[in-house]
Amino acid sequence: MSNITKKVSWSSRGDELGPVGEGTPLLNGSEQPRHSRQESARGQPKEIPHNEKLLSLKYESLDYDNSENQLFLEEERRMSFTGFRCLEISRWLICGLIGLLTGLIACFIDIVVEKLAGYKYEAIKQNIERFTEVGGLSISLILWAVLNFSFVMVGSILVAFFEPVAAGSGIPQIKCYLNGVKIPRVVRLKTLVIKVCGVICSVVGGLAVGKEGPMIHSGAVVAAGVSQGRSTTLKKDLMIFEYFRRDTEKRDFVSAGAAAGVSAAFGAPVGGVLFSLEEGASFWNQMLTWRIFFASMISTFTLNFFLSIYHNNTGDLSNPGLINFGRFESENLNYNLYEIPLFIAMGAIGGALGALFNFLNYWLTIFRIRYVHRPCLQVMEAMLVAAVTATVSFTMIYFSNDCQPLDSEHAEEYPLQLFCADGEYNSMATAFFNTPERSVRSLFHNQPGTYNPLTLGLFTITYFFLACWTYGLAVSAGVFIPSLLIGAAWGRLCGIWLASLASAGSIWADPGKYALIGAAAQLGGIVRMTLSLTVILVEATGNVTYGLPIMLVLLTAKIVGDYFQEGLYDIHIKLQSVPFLHWEAPATSHWLTTREVMSSPVTCLNRIEKVGTIVDVLSNTSTNHNGFPVVVQVSENDEPAKLCGLILRSQLIVLLKHKVFVELAGSRLTRRKLQLKDFRDAYPRFPPIQSIHVSQDERECLMDLTEFMNPTPYTVTQETSLPRVFKLFRALGLRHLVVIDDTNRVVGLVTRKDLARYHLGKHGLEELHLAQT
Repeated sequence: MSNITKKVSWSSRGDELGPVGEGTPLLNGSEQPRHSRQESARGQPKEIPHNEKLLSLKYESLDYDNSENQLFLEEERRMSFTGFRCLEISRWLICGLIGLLTGLIACFIDIVVEKLAGYKYEAIKQNIERFTEVGGLSISLILWAVLNFSFVMVGSILVAFFEPVAAGSGIPQIKCYLNGVKIPRVVRLKTLVIKVCGVICSVVGGLAVGKEGPMIHSGAVVAAGVSQGRSTTLKKDLMIFEYFRRDTEKRDFVSAGAAAGVSAAFGAPVGGVLFSLEEGASFWNQMLTWRIFFASMISTFTLNFFLSIYHNNTGDLSNPGLINFGRFESENLNYNLYEIPLFIAMGAIGGALGALFNFLNYWLTIFRIRYVHRPCLQVMEAMLVAAVTATVSFTMIYFSNDCQPLDSEHAEEYPLQLFCADGEYNSMATAFFNTPERSVRSLFHNQPGTYNPLTLGLFTITYFFLACWTYGLAVSAGVFIPSLLIGAAWGRLCGIWLASLASAGSIWADPGKYALIGAAAQLGGIVRMTLSLTVILVEATGNVTYGLPIMLVLLTAKIVGDYFQEGLYDIHIKLQSVPFLHWEAPATSHWLTTREVMSSPVTCLNRIEKVGTIVDVLSNTSTNHNGFPVVVQVSENDEPAKLCGLILRSQLIVLLKHKVFVELAGSRLTRRKLQLKDFRDAYPRFPPIQSIHVSQDERECLMDLTEFMNPTPYTVTQETSLPRVFKLFRALGLRHLVVIDDTNRVVGLVTRKDLARYHLGKHGLEELHLAQT
């Protein structure tokens, strides 16, 4: 292991613990090999304030592999063909409900944001117009700032004090959930309520955010709740969909919920399916694709239908998503072969700017983790950002002398005259004095000459830094729309510059066309999505003509951006020290075998085990294992026991809770017959071992694990290469992989954290430390 670069954990605690890495336990109780400890102690800095150099032990894995014990097999065998057909119908019904509820939530957010933002901007507009003539515009600024930080304060208090996991867009958390990591509280009903209220406050509060990203998280929470047929938060059980109360089924529905969220946000059902495939779901099949597409279509239709009622156009289904880019008419906006290199160059610019955005946000997030971790400080920071955003916006509008005539064809929502002549409006106000979605649409569709280059340049620079500062605040907010807005501004600027180079009267460099390409480049440079984003933008613009340029731009942005920095979501996942497994094992890891990767020694249980031993093993806080190989003695002599199954902590807790004991060793089995329903009723919040009382007499009883263990766990030998283990673990969605020798004895256990420790860094293959952070 000599070419692995060891990394130091946080702070000065390493000095107290002796050499760096000493005493850092792996998941199943072993310590780092002694030689790697010695290597890591040499020539390392005292402190590295990057918590992505650690892997947190606080995150557990989800069980995406069914435990095929006797109870499960008996239930499956009893089920008739009609029963399986009913289950399949139930899955379609649940996906339909997910789409319906996600669409309704999107509709609610859209209407409330439109109403509140309308009231806010109308009040400020009247105030500015009143004070423009008589002087005292500082009153208008104060009103704007107070309104902004009042809304943001409410949204931030909800997130910081009541449900911190509702902060941000929620996309990194849902990516982790679908990858197989259990993020605490991420799909709770309370999280959904805080998310919806928080995103309304953030957008109305004028922050540089969008409401589209949080829709993906909202859809996932809806899916997780509906598919279980109960709410553990409200303690209501409808006694339906009980078969789906396990991680495997829940994961598939959460994939559908995330896709329905994208579909509602952008009016892009196909884009939603591809987003779920590209960014989220680790495991996929054909029927799941159809069900996800069905949920996405229902979501778009629901939003469309209810918005048509709200706008008094019942039955008009022409507004498919929360963000409507408007139609790009192909007659006016054709592109030629010689423009393709220009588009690719814009993609490179977008990738570079996206990498800069991610780099700045990375260091800002590290600063927040270290210094702004108390809820009151998080609320104060959010209010400061809201006030600064209002001040910067007002200042830019105040000092701008870019006046444009009011055009009846493209009437602005809130035109501000300010110091312009009668019949004119301030062009800078169109960008700042508006919700971000409307600003994007005006940059795409306003006539050439609507904006002057200085206005666009200043807007791009200021909004870039405001959006970068805003992402990561303790508010519910997405980065999609700010990214599109920044890109649309500098893209339109490129269009104006190219048009100025062309001969007079030529409109080949239409600013709206380049605004779209710039928006795609900037968003691709920040989030690094390719396939799904291409389809989302094509569906949102309603014009497939731009499919090729958008694809080329996104691909270029990703290649250029990845050269400098990871995507924004990957950065935030790494900063939270989540054991996230990528698609492939690190490229240079073939020389590593299971022997070096596995955790050992392993805590095993006998097939018939004393209750006291099981309670002691589960109560051991120093290890806190979640899976235990079950072994059996095959002969009378002292030969080591052989593997015969695997049992989970959650199963053992249910067995202890229901007192499933053998009364006396050697006597007849007299115990209550347990059903799978008992395990499903306890899912997902299994009680802690401390809450289960076991008397001294009961500790002497025995427990037979034969019926409840998985008798066919996946196993590998010690010589299996790391990429092979990684592929098996990732493709099957495993939580535990037992390592055996040639005589079927247990020698180690591979878990998610053992694999996620290894990643490709700047200096080759690096190994992360495990810590209770």
